[in-house]
Amino acid sequence: MNNFDLNQIRSQFPALQQEIGAVAPVFFDGPGGAQVSQSVLDAMVAYLGRYNANLGGAYFSSHKTVELMADARQAAADFYNAADSNEILFGANATTLTFTMSRAIAREWQAGDEIIVTALDHYSNVSPWVLAAEEKGVIVHQVRVNEADCSLDYDHLASLLNHKTRLVACTYASNTTGSVVDMPKVIALVKQHSQALTYIDAVHYAPHQLIDVQALGCDLLVSSAYKYFGPHLGVMYGKAEVLARLQPYKVAPAKDVNPNRWETGTQNYEALAGFIAAIDYLASLSSEVTVDRREQLVASYQQITLHEQKLSKLFLDRLNSYTNIKLFGIADASRLAERTPTFAFRIDNIEPRAVSEFFGQQHICIWDGNFYAQGLYDQLGLTDIGGVVRVGCMHYNSASEIDRFFTVLDQFLAQV
Repeated sequence: MNNFDLNQIRSQFPALQQEIGAVAPVFFDGPGGAQVSQSVLDAMVAYLGRYNANLGGAYFSSHKTVELMADARQAAADFYNAADSNEILFGANATTLTFTMSRAIAREWQAGDEIIVTALDHYSNVSPWVLAAEEKGVIVHQVRVNEADCSLDYDHLASLLNHKTRLVACTYASNTTGSVVDMPKVIALVKQHSQALTYIDAVHYAPHQLIDVQALGCDLLVSSAYKYFGPHLGVMYGKAEVLARLQPYKVAPAKDVNPNRWETGTQNYEALAGFIAAIDYLASLSSEVTVDRREQLVASYQQITLHEQKLSKLFLDRLNSYTNIKLFGIADASRLAERTPTFAFRIDNIEPRAVSEFFGQQHICIWDGNFYAQGLYDQLGLTDIGGVVRVGCMHYNSASEIDRFFTVLDQFLAQV
């Protein structure tokens, strides 16, 4: 593909080609899970239909699975820019991997130690650490958000760090407001004031901006492939020295070697096949003529980001004209680099569920609720009033779909 051809991109997604009652659905539910390309579906069926076998056998299909596992690790290493594919491990999803890692990391904690989580996070990156801390008598601090724009309060983070801090768990971008965290700044603060491990939840960030774990210098980072056009699969990066030091909970006969010792039970091999195809799909959006997948991904994400920022500006310009709608998050179109194209809002005196139901009747898929961002909702006072309406764009969404959204919004407001 020589440039960002939106029609060609959309043609690769079966979900975007369907009609429901002669109406093409609009998928603005990407933050809850993206649609997948035909290449992902084909890869999963091809593996499962021909080579379904476990690792370690002396026969062709098992050999194929061994190759698949290695290829998946390399695809993830390219996606994250990990130094080595053995710094990659897989699991059911980001939440499960975080619970697994929390148990191992908490083995080192002592009563009176401290950890830090944030109010911006999905609670898959809060509850595992809080529960582990309760078992160990460890103190938990939660970083506030700046309520004006739902950005992380970096000064508050700095004030919480000290020599007792053992872990800082932080999202790379809010799955609710789209707020992007200045992660280099966070990691620099952590290193300046403590020797804590850094654990990054990149689930919402990954579809929108490219990750570089070496540039970040983080210790651990996790994402879920179904958020970036792949199957349900958790994908974790762990710095080699960190994985070597920690001791996972595993079954006794399993080899005590990284990264395998972290991967309990039989892996979802068909999902690994789909994951490779998803990364290759993303790389295919590049205009770079190169065989280096990382270079292709860098170029692809430049185009993805540019397209999504155009969608964000269009959406914000339109939304900001409504005096009865309150946006939670960055509203300034000059700060598009600090947000993803995910928008959280409330309409005066209207339950968010009523909005999503009306749009659902028009086959426009949007979300309502709290999206497991409990700390954010508690701080903003949204917990007991139904949360917010959430609209999330992906790179396969179009300006005409945004136009359709606002046409339906006007229809909704006219009848309430």
